[in-house]
Amino acid sequence: MKLKLLAVVSAALMLGGCAVTQKVDSAIDCGAICDRYSSCFDKDYDVSACAKRCRDSASEDRDFRRKADVCNACIADRACGSATFSCGTQCASVVP
Repeated sequence: MKLKLLAVVSAALMLGGCAVTQKVDSAIDCGAICDRYSSCFDKDYDVSACAKRCRDSASEDRDFRRKADVCNACIADRACGSATFSCGTQCASVVP
């Protein structure tokens, strides 16, 4: 009985940890994506509001979270011009 309870508690903690990791991952991706948009396209862009919208969407929608990850991976090592032409499709549904 104690062993089963321990297994259930361990599984719950592991699943909870995965959810926290996904939220942190989304927060990092969203902040980077929104900051990059601001630095490349609009210096007056509200990065905080963008990051909040993105995090909220990522926490509610697994597909959006995947899109944010793909966008972030695409723009990570590219200059603004290259990111615009190469990553526009991947990032269009994430930032504005």
